[in-house]
Amino acid sequence: MHASLPPALGAQVAQAAAIISHHLRDNLVAIHLFGSALHGGLKPLSDVDLLVVVKEPLRGDIGNALMAELLNASAPPGVNEAIRPLEVTMVARSRITPWRHPVRRELQFGEWLRADIEAGRFEGSIVDPDVTILLSKVLLHGTSLVGPEPRELFGPIPTSDVMQALLETAAQWNAPEDWAGEERHIVLALARMWFTASTGAITSKDDAAHWLAERLPEEHRTIVLGAAAAYRGEADDELAHHPDAVSAFIHYARAAIVEMAAARAI
Repeated sequence: MHASLPPALGAQVAQAAAIISHHLRDNLVAIHLFGSALHGGLKPLSDVDLLVVVKEPLRGDIGNALMAELLNASAPPGVNEAIRPLEVTMVARSRITPWRHPVRRELQFGEWLRADIEAGRFEGSIVDPDVTILLSKVLLHGTSLVGPEPRELFGPIPTSDVMQALLETAAQWNAPEDWAGEERHIVLALARMWFTASTGAITSKDDAAHWLAERLPEEHRTIVLGAAAAYRGEADDELAHHPDAVSAFIHYARAAIVEMAAARAI
């Protein structure tokens, strides 16, 4: 395991890697750790992010069994101090080399899917524009737990494709039902997207939130800083109690991101 990981997290990551390796066997190419565990610092509600690369597209029964067992290596946010929520995204190398956008992901595991997985409901392989952004993060800050390092497997990813992915991701959030229950997550995601659309770089949720707060009118600044404080565990998450302010920020942020990303996607 990565030398900088705290012992408890190292044990959890090792358990997850063992489960993944057991189910994928010879189809496994690599397991990459990325995200706040390596960049930006883990916060109380942070996920542990893993990218899994397989040689060829995955059979559904193998993916379903893998996700069911990963429940044993993950826990909902804030429930278990020793076990963090896992977020595992899988792509097939044959779909990313040679590079093309958008990317089809083989599966995605996360705690928000726990009830569905326990009930035997599994999402299949789908095209997901956000994977282009995720792979950019892995190239920038990821490290290998199993197999070759990220830069040995894929990249570089054209800036125009990253900007196109920002446009397609932002297009998902149009009305309150699109962010109900996910207000904090989406506010911070938009902060990161705004940072990337503006600078071409990628940074942590917390850093993006503070970068953006300095550039926002007061009414939007309050929403972003509130989301960041809740993410750090320094305040209760009360965004759902301010639906009009959250909605106003999301529409404001989307418009800004679309304008900047569209200009750079050409």
